Amino acid sequence: MNNRPLLFFPAPEKADRTKPPGGHTKYHYPTHGQQEQRLTPKFEQLRKSFSALNANIQITTSGIDPEQVLVFETIGSVKDFANAVVKIEGFEWLGEFYIEEIAPDDDFYAEKDKTKNLNGQLYLILSNQRAFNELFSLWQQYKKNPNMKWDRGLTKFRDVFNCLKEIRQWGIQDRINKKEIQDYLEDELKYGDKKRLIPLEIELWYRKNNAKRQKSIGTITELINEIGGKVHAQSEINEIQYIGILAYLPVDAIQNLIGNQDITLIKSDEIKFLHATGQMAVGRQPTEGEPEYAPIEEQSLPHDEPTIALFDGLPLANHDSLEGRLIIDDPDNYETNYPAEYRKHGTAMASLITRGDLNESEQPLARPIYVRPIFKPILWQSTQHTIQNLEGRESVPQDCLLVDLIHRSVKRLFEGESDNIQPVAPNVKIINLSLGDPTRPFYQFMSPLARLLDWLSTKYNVLFIVSAGNCSDDITFDHNEDEFNALTPSEKESESVLLLYQNICDRRLLSPAESINALTIGALHYDTSTIEKMGRRINILEHLLPSPVSTFGSGYRKSVKPDLIFNAGRQLYTIKPNSNNTQTTLEINNALSTPGIRTAYPSPNGFAYTCGTSNATALISRAAGQCYDTILNIIEDNNVNVESDQVIALLKTMVVHSCSWAYIGEQIDNILRTPDNRERSDIVKSNISRWLGYGVPQIQRMFGCTEQRVTLLGFGRLQVDDAAVFRLPLPPSLSGKNIKRRLTVTLSWMSPISPSTHKYRAAQLWFELINNNIVQQRRDVKWRMVRRGTVQHEIFEGEINVPYSENEVLEIKVNCKKDAGQIVSPIAYGLAVSLEVADGTNIAIYDEVQTRLAQLVPVQTIGTTR
Repeated sequence: MNNRPLLFFPAPEKADRTKPPGGHTKYHYPTHGQQEQRLTPKFEQLRKSFSALNANIQITTSGIDPEQVLVFETIGSVKDFANAVVKIEGFEWLGEFYIEEIAPDDDFYAEKDKTKNLNGQLYLILSNQRAFNELFSLWQQYKKNPNMKWDRGLTKFRDVFNCLKEIRQWGIQDRINKKEIQDYLEDELKYGDKKRLIPLEIELWYRKNNAKRQKSIGTITELINEIGGKVHAQSEINEIQYIGILAYLPVDAIQNLIGNQDITLIKSDEIKFLHATGQMAVGRQPTEGEPEYAPIEEQSLPHDEPTIALFDGLPLANHDSLEGRLIIDDPDNYETNYPAEYRKHGTAMASLITRGDLNESEQPLARPIYVRPIFKPILWQSTQHTIQNLEGRESVPQDCLLVDLIHRSVKRLFEGESDNIQPVAPNVKIINLSLGDPTRPFYQFMSPLARLLDWLSTKYNVLFIVSAGNCSDDITFDHNEDEFNALTPSEKESESVLLLYQNICDRRLLSPAESINALTIGALHYDTSTIEKMGRRINILEHLLPSPVSTFGSGYRKSVKPDLIFNAGRQLYTIKPNSNNTQTTLEINNALSTPGIRTAYPSPNGFAYTCGTSNATALISRAAGQCYDTILNIIEDNNVNVESDQVIALLKTMVVHSCSWAYIGEQIDNILRTPDNRERSDIVKSNISRWLGYGVPQIQRMFGCTEQRVTLLGFGRLQVDDAAVFRLPLPPSLSGKNIKRRLTVTLSWMSPISPSTHKYRAAQLWFELINNNIVQQRRDVKWRMVRRGTVQHEIFEGEINVPYSENEVLEIKVNCKKDAGQIVSPIAYGLAVSLEVADGTNIAIYDEVQTRLAQLVPVQTIGTTR
């Protein structure tokens, strides 16, 4: 039980940063002769492509200099290649992207392990004929002399040729996922007028020159008009290098796109991606059975300004559990076409944030929450007088670009939307996004929405809490039904976990879960409801584990994603009727009854039980809101001056600080450690973190300390190449004792972004322990992995008898370096450090540390550290 307040560190000491450890994987590359043999046909193919394009342009249009996007795929990376590219007139640098999980072959492999997957870079360059001719000339020179040094800074091209795995055009296969568009079109044609225009989102390559950007938009607009379509909306956000066009196209034109017909639009080198719209949905809501109906205890209404915003479906504001607790802002008037019976997801999320899991009977939040509807029910006019809701789904409307909608919604909070509209909720610190785009699983490229969240996080000092996304795919076992039913619960669990990992590529994070500044929340297969009747339903997980619907990371550059998992409800399955004689297929059961997280349901006193990452995300947003108020209270109690960006960094730190794998990690480890990989503990650990992140938070530990556990908070701002050293006074009673102790350290910050560079994250911060003699063993996530995002969370344990002096301190050094792009302002950070021994141990750690803190310099009372 928490009965002691959180403490603040004394002001840190300024220092120069430490050089971060290196240790990149060394790769084997082909010889010069092998590269010449491999790549010459590819360069020749590109030369012919440019010649053909020139000939076509000369026949159709005069005065146009044709351009194509070239893709350079390397194994490893070449530093500052962009500087060489801009030396060639006619080349335009579009960006570089980190790629992973490249299969090794006889030419490219890791020197220490030929079976290990490789990492590399995608360099994307827009080229005209003149620039390509110079590139081709450089290639010819390289073939003659691989050691040649070129002038004008072009030697980097030689380095690229040495590690170049592939060079090609950015083609149709890159721009469009034909299965995605085919499935989307089939859904669209099931309902409504089959002759109507169908919306699609077109993302263009971002050109640094505004005139060229406008020319690209004009070119695509003309091509859309030529095939009988029209432009409905467009959005340009320079800070995230995004240009989006919402185009309405005829059905036959879309069918031609899918069928490899000669459609100039999809061949245009102005286009980066083409996607279906309206796919950012909350998925199928439970529909089987009837909701519960019960009165709810009346409690005092909230007061003060909202600090949590919910961007979701429209809630039922007059529900007994929600009335008077929501501030609904609906500037787009979604309510007009949002029948009350379809307001399921927003109602559920609002009730979870305000009241928590209704199984638990928690106190409602003391503040109201701000709600901005961004979903609508998917309604179809099935007859002249009947409206149907497709599979109970709610989705972002098709007639808008989601990136633009979220941008406008956030800007409205803090700036207003025009001179006549003032900020509507400027005190919001947390924005809940319980959504995911199933057509954009994270792979290589940061989605526009993730880039937007990362930029907005730093612009407005706000913490986004986003869902990792659900995967509702069937699970197929290689047993017939009788064999499957004969499996023990433990056997079903082990086989289920292994099957989920075998299909990890089809269960990736859903956009915008890859956002580096947001906290991404996965689902824990847990709730406290009582199952009254299982029937034919099956619980495939016997132990406490991540939910089978929770998607897998990692994040960009193999960072830890999801950041954590939390209670989401136990997802049950049923045997699919079409299972054959050799296999058994399970499908998700969509019952409204237990088990699950108990939420409000759209009728005045209705309740239902639901499962999924949306639940976990909303519950963590609730905890973050409580955590924010705790921070404000201890700041006031200690008379500390903390700036708003530092408060948000502290908030992010505190939400993660209580996380650990505990026995969940051990359970997954036991299942994954087969005889084939028993020695590869690093691989097993990486795979565990892809599902579990930093683990499960113990919410109550966020709010205080105990006699045997002390938590200290630190904050500051760092310039590039600076550091700050915090000192934790060690309790004298722990010296020389064989007592198991645990040290938990969490560091968080919001990084500016550099969208066109492969590192993307502009600022890297990290901590290191100095004079650490009390804890030796690192637990849970691999140490390299924790340094790749914007949260570093590590747990150390030890019980070795190490005596130390009465005035001994443990130093925690926080470092800052530039990772990419330019960093204009100091980076705000939040630090939390906990030292603890087991409850009941006769050492009053808290009191001893607090006493020694008072003997040190005062708590920092200024907002910056430089």
